[in-house]
Amino acid sequence: MGMWFGTGRKDTNPGERALWGDLMGLGMVFPIAIATGFFLGRWLGTRLGWPRTGMAIGLVWGVATGFWELYKTTVRLNRMDPGGAPGPGPDDDSDQGSGHGDGGDHGARR
Repeated sequence: MGMWFGTGRKDTNPGERALWGDLMGLGMVFPIAIATGFFLGRWLGTRLGWPRTGMAIGLVWGVATGFWELYKTTVRLNRMDPGGAPGPGPDDDSDQGSGHGDGGDHGARR
């Protein structure tokens, strides 16, 4: 039975499982928040006599709620990440950011 449900193996660490849980939750929050905002806005707008305005306000509220949840999840995951973001460090002297490829002496007085 362990083969079907994966209870016999422990090849992932709890941090990775928590990450996947956060990402799956975020994937569900976006559409649920947008749909809930849309339908609640439509219902409230119909009650007040302005159904299109209610739908628009509810839709904006749902999208804002989804992005707020994205922000909270991003902040939480950044706090959990001990290594920080990958990329060049603060003492990286390479001139990769200029985009010109000629030594990076732009704007120097001659």
